[in-house]
Amino acid sequence: MQDLDPVETQEWLDALESVLDREGEDRAHYLMTRMGELATRSGTPLPYGITTPYRNTIPVTREAKMPGDLFMERRIRSLVRWNALAMVMRANLKDPDLGGHISTFASSATLYDIGFNYFFQAPTEEHGGDLIYYQGHASPGIYARAFLEGRLTEDQMLNFRQEVDGHGLSSYPHPHLMPDFWQFPTVSMGLGPITAIYQARFMKYLENRGFIPAGKQRVWCFIGDGECDEPETLGAISLAGRENLDNLVFVINCNLQRLDGPVRGNGKIIQELEGVFKGANWNVNKVVWGRLWDPLFAADEDGRMQRRMDEAIDGEYQNYKAKDGAYVRKHFFGADPELLKRVEKMSDEEVWKLNRGGHDPYKVYAAYHQAVNHKGQPTVILAKTIKGYGTGAGEAKNIAHNTKKVDIDSLKKFRDRFDIPVNDSQLEELPFYRPAEDSAEMKYLRKCRDKLGGHLPQRRPKSFSIPTPPLETLKAVLDGSGDREISTTMAFGRILSQLVKDKDLGKRIVPILADEARTFGMEGMFRQLGIYSPVGQLYEPVDRDQVMYYRE
Repeated sequence: MQDLDPVETQEWLDALESVLDREGEDRAHYLMTRMGELATRSGTPLPYGITTPYRNTIPVTREAKMPGDLFMERRIRSLVRWNALAMVMRANLKDPDLGGHISTFASSATLYDIGFNYFFQAPTEEHGGDLIYYQGHASPGIYARAFLEGRLTEDQMLNFRQEVDGHGLSSYPHPHLMPDFWQFPTVSMGLGPITAIYQARFMKYLENRGFIPAGKQRVWCFIGDGECDEPETLGAISLAGRENLDNLVFVINCNLQRLDGPVRGNGKIIQELEGVFKGANWNVNKVVWGRLWDPLFAADEDGRMQRRMDEAIDGEYQNYKAKDGAYVRKHFFGADPELLKRVEKMSDEEVWKLNRGGHDPYKVYAAYHQAVNHKGQPTVILAKTIKGYGTGAGEAKNIAHNTKKVDIDSLKKFRDRFDIPVNDSQLEELPFYRPAEDSAEMKYLRKCRDKLGGHLPQRRPKSFSIPTPPLETLKAVLDGSGDREISTTMAFGRILSQLVKDKDLGKRIVPILADEARTFGMEGMFRQLGIYSPVGQLYEPVDRDQVMYYRE
């Protein structure tokens, strides 16, 4: 849209900037809200509602600073990348039918690494541990990290997807196949996201009833942007927003690609998901651009670059990372002669290196830090990445998802790019690499996890038993109803009304819904227990004067 009066535009922008500087964000937010109300009353459509400009949610000035050693963490992350790649390739060299996935973890390695180094709490005596739903196709990277930590052997790595005899590694996370390792089953069909929501809801119930400490445990769920088309993935997000599940974090790896093409070639999946989650009352945190873009944003006083980013679509963004810096210069910056001038002193290589947010550890750390400190809402982090990042021939291309092998030239580039200590003569053997136990890398790796309680993933199969109520508890039900026939639902209601009185079991029964309680003679539970709501009851029920009224 053409600016018909640049002077007036600048006056409005200067006024807003002055309010921000002098009176703060709350005042600015109030004034914009009032202006929005006025525009709505006059019938003027607002430029955007539940989506924001295509840039990072957290401005540079408000980013939490990552406290660790960036270079050490990159070395460790690079070794994890290599071992994941080697595991899948070696399995497929032995048997081409085994399959596996390289590109998903390649795009999400930084997302997991920041979590493992700073945020994922393991179970301890004092902490129940975080519950983590890993993206199924990223399992090679999780195995590769466990191998680096010494938790998995080389023989197990060589038996990826060959776990039938119990000595290999399952294709995807599944506690039945690896009962001491994976917490939950996931893959790419929406099973993880919907289960994570209900897990977080139940954990809130346990907190509110005093069974577990409040505010400690968190549920993390890692998802692909293509997976969001599965009905189960987004099917319960309104429940999470309605119940203020601030113990829940979704991390959506937006590499813009599904199995064999773009997720939204003609649109923007990040913008679409922002609108969906904001509409469901989630805290939305977009991590679109890495820090190498920061100087260009700082110089974008007229908003030209922001407008260009807003108008470009995912099919174009896929091309920008499947081609080279000269292509990006011509087709992205070249769409506006003024933008082209802003990068004229940058080489094509520097233009090519302008990074995406999901590959920038500083940006990812800031997003995770904001998520775990946000109160009153679940958080979704929309992290933009590149499918097959660093793998060479298949990077950002439609074939990336099904890539199982990498040609020798791409292997060399991968090795050089990530500084892997493997020489040319070893490359075709694809050796796994683990540093010496007393190396700086291993010490750093252990230090990070020791701070967070130990290794992950891990599953503790042991549980405690709740004493079974004596059979006499149900005597009135077992004696029968005499000549009167009753439905199974009514019988269940009578059983439940007896069990809730038990001193051990009763307090653990979760009263969630009461849609047909009156119909089946269970209305007594209304007053006895109430229906669970995290906020209690904020209204006076219409049947308040009756003996059996609706109580939350």
